[in-house]
Amino acid sequence: MPRFDSDPVFSNLVAGNDSARGVYEIELLDFARSEQHYRENSAVVVTRLYDSADGVVEITDFAPRFKHFDRIHRPPSIIRHVRPLSGSPRIRIRINPTYDYGEREPEVTRGSNHLRFVMPHLTLRLTTDGPITYVTEQTPFILERPVTLILGPDESLTAPVDETSREFFKKTDEYWREWCRYLALPFEWQDAVIRASITLKLCSYEETGAIIAAMTTSIPEAPDSGRNWDYRYCWLRDAYFVVHALNRLGATKTMEGFLNYISNIVASNVGANAADGHLQPVFGISQFAELDETVCDSLPGYRDMGPVRIGNSAYTQIQNDGYGSVILASTQGFFDRRLDHPGDISLFEKLERLGEQAIRLWDAPDAGLWELRTRQQVHTYSS
Repeated sequence: MPRFDSDPVFSNLVAGNDSARGVYEIELLDFARSEQHYRENSAVVVTRLYDSADGVVEITDFAPRFKHFDRIHRPPSIIRHVRPLSGSPRIRIRINPTYDYGEREPEVTRGSNHLRFVMPHLTLRLTTDGPITYVTEQTPFILERPVTLILGPDESLTAPVDETSREFFKKTDEYWREWCRYLALPFEWQDAVIRASITLKLCSYEETGAIIAAMTTSIPEAPDSGRNWDYRYCWLRDAYFVVHALNRLGATKTMEGFLNYISNIVASNVGANAADGHLQPVFGISQFAELDETVCDSLPGYRDMGPVRIGNSAYTQIQNDGYGSVILASTQGFFDRRLDHPGDISLFEKLERLGEQAIRLWDAPDAGLWELRTRQQVHTYSS
């Protein structure tokens, strides 16, 4: 937190069999099975846990997002609402954030209804109307009434926890439903298209317009393959497909934000790198170029299938397919009458230079879209 490429506070997914490190978990004792789904046309997740008797717990998770004073309110927060549905379920709330990629634990301070997790560059506050002693000591207790947990910036709430949760839930759910209403959908497969659209929207870093390949790092491509890569960055080869998809969906604002990000990449790099004919294939969400790749020794990896990588050395590769993707994506900016910031002559001239580079390099060996790390060859896709 607070960015896609930030040091994670909850890294348990890649912590191997260490179930206590970097975790934020609501555990049902005597657990038997679970169900999980998204609310219709929403990014709100609902999970039901069943014990071996008749106890059932429902957990609603969401990140607040709604219109407030003519802007989108999107604090770096997670709200969890836990309620009993039947029986006398016993739960344990475990929250153990870390920093330095799972290597260090924060200082924890306690208030009357909150915990503060103090780290060198970030302080988080967990505010709850549940039993704070049980949360602090991670003691199991019978869930007799709903409990709300709000994790976010180190700020006091302006209203009671449950009231804040209800208001934010209602506004967030309404925001996503309203956003989906304006999507242009095909006649068939609407549920799948809506879900994919929401996922694509969630991969957008609105401050810069960047859209990342994935929100995770180092999930293995195949078991014990070692092909674990950090995908929390923006690949230029995806540009045309992303713009094409967002245009077909009618998600104009998200599309324009991404086009602005691409335009900034072009403005910052064409000219500086024109002499060597190299357009870097991947950038950080703030246009950061040097994505130096390191192996994180403190995290053993998903199901102990490491390594866990931070950064991606693909940024140093020659990938000649990027020129066409950037040019094709950018053409939308010159023909779409809906855009507030259409393409101009300066951008056009830089795209011309990219096209000239593409002509020069059409039959040059490169790493290709497979991002070969040990050799280069001529790829039909790049040509």
